[in-house]
Amino acid sequence: MHIEDLQKLCKQLPHVTEDIKWGHDLCFCIGEKMFLVTGLGASPAQASFKADDEDFAELCAREGFMPAPYLARYKWVHVDDISRLSEKEWKIYISKAYHLVKSKLPRKVLDKLK
Repeated sequence: MHIEDLQKLCKQLPHVTEDIKWGHDLCFCIGEKMFLVTGLGASPAQASFKADDEDFAELCAREGFMPAPYLARYKWVHVDDISRLSEKEWKIYISKAYHLVKSKLPRKVLDKLK
C-alpha cells in the first residue's frame, strides 16, 4: 500500500476533500472534519484514522497499531506502516471512519453536502 492508494480509496467516497495541515500531514475530510490523516514523507508511510469502540480495541491490540497521539480519547488509531492492512481492510476502515465522522456533522453542514 502507498499513500496514493489511500488517496484513491478516500476520494471514492462522496464529498471528501483533502488538505495539507500542520505543514506535512495529508488530511482527508468530510464537511471539514478529518477522518484519516497520513504523514507525507514518512517511510514507511503511517496513518491515523477514526474507529468505532470495537475496532479501536481490536486494532490497538495488534502489532504496529496504537492509540493515535492527541486523538486517542476520540478513538483514533495510529498505524506505523500502512502496509499492515490490506487494501480490502483499508476500504472497510476508511468507510467506517468516514461514516462515523459524517454522522456527527451538524444538520446545517450535511444540508450543504447534498
